[in-house]
Amino acid sequence: MTTTSALTYVLAGVAVFLLGYFLRKFAGEAKIGTAEAAARRILEEAKAEAHREAEARKREALLEAKDEAFRIKRDAEREIREQRGEVQRLERRLIQREENLERKLETLEKRDQTLAHREQEVAKVKDAAQESYQAARAELERIGNLTEEQAKQELLQRVEIEARHDALQAARKVEAEVREEAERRAREILALAIQRCAADHTADVTVSVIPLPNDEMKGRIIGREGRNIRSLESLTGVDFIIDDTPESVTLSSFDPVRREVAKMALEKLLTDGRIHPARIEEMVEKAQRDLDARIRDAGERAGFEAGVHGLHPEELKLLGRLNFRFSYGQNLLQHSIEVALLAGLMATQLEADAEIARRAGLLHDIGKALTHEVEGTHSTIGMDLARRYHEPPQVLNAIAYHHGDAAAEYVEAIVVAAADAISASRPGARKETVEMYVKRLENLERIATSFTGVERAYAIQAGREIRVLVKPQEIDDSSATILAREMAKKIENELEYPGQIKVTVLRETRAIEYAK
Repeated sequence: MTTTSALTYVLAGVAVFLLGYFLRKFAGEAKIGTAEAAARRILEEAKAEAHREAEARKREALLEAKDEAFRIKRDAEREIREQRGEVQRLERRLIQREENLERKLETLEKRDQTLAHREQEVAKVKDAAQESYQAARAELERIGNLTEEQAKQELLQRVEIEARHDALQAARKVEAEVREEAERRAREILALAIQRCAADHTADVTVSVIPLPNDEMKGRIIGREGRNIRSLESLTGVDFIIDDTPESVTLSSFDPVRREVAKMALEKLLTDGRIHPARIEEMVEKAQRDLDARIRDAGERAGFEAGVHGLHPEELKLLGRLNFRFSYGQNLLQHSIEVALLAGLMATQLEADAEIARRAGLLHDIGKALTHEVEGTHSTIGMDLARRYHEPPQVLNAIAYHHGDAAAEYVEAIVVAAADAISASRPGARKETVEMYVKRLENLERIATSFTGVERAYAIQAGREIRVLVKPQEIDDSSATILAREMAKKIENELEYPGQIKVTVLRETRAIEYAK
């Protein structure tokens, strides 16, 4: 091959290579242009689609806004219509009231005119009556030879006597009617309460008798040179009486709690058999602890029996101590339970607070548990205790009222006082010594005879009634009623007694003539 041919082939190859290169380049640029055009077309289509969606959302938002505006406008129009109707109703009522006021004003004007006319007529009649009065007075003074002042005084005295008599008659009539109705209702309530409540009564004693297994135990109780009995008496504060009474020892003390401690300690010593000062001290302390537990149990049992709950533990202890105290032979704890039950039953009948009545009835004598330790009346002590343990005001008032230390502010206080009187005065509940009984009768007759116009007075029915004979020339029928009331008040203020005392004033006028 020649050099020329080889060169030709080389040039041809280069030309083919260049031609292929440029063809690929032109084809690639054409593809790129086509792709760019497609991309621009897709972008334009996306923009158009987004614009269409935005327009659709805008139209939806406008429609929703129009709906909301229409709804708000509709609600506002409805409220306006309702307010307009209310305003119209108020306007009609105001117009009606104005018309009523106008009619009333017209009526009042007519009445004023009528009154003015009547006042004129009354003035004329008054003037005529004054002239007639002056003429009649002058004529009366001429006929009766009395001055105006003397006639006035005599007339006032007669009017006062007549008014007093009429008032007494009316008061007596009303009092009789009220008493009859009150007694009837009270009998029903008391009968129902007493039928539904019953309590045992324990006699008051100041001594306890301890039986002994044999008389040899007396010597052991006394001890060598009396050291055992001295130790017992000093530790308990109780007198041990060892006499000729066979197989028994008598314990004497006015404090029932101390006497019970001594009794329990001696019984424990007799059971144990070892009796010496150290053992006595140990048994007395153990008896004191046991008695404290018994007192607490007695207080809790009393609250349960009376249906009273939520009492303070110290109140329960004080109630338990009442089990060892007596009043006229009546056990105070049983008395308090009975008063609580009676007060609750009567409060139920009277539609009062039965729970408060029972609580006040159970606590009304709680001050008596401390009367030997704290100065003051038992009602004052009881009020202080109840106030300390945050009792309701009805309970405080009942404690103060049941012995007249305060006025009754609640119906429960009156109910408790009535229940206390029932429990104290019912047959068999209490007893008095002969000396106290005679003294009470003498005081009754003394008070009755201290009044002016009383001739004689007799206490009858075991002191439940006082009958008074008055002088008829000094005491008339009207004054007899006043005398009975004043006598009853004086008895209430000066004497203490269970139940009530009836005061009967008798006035007798006798006309005596002799046929000859």
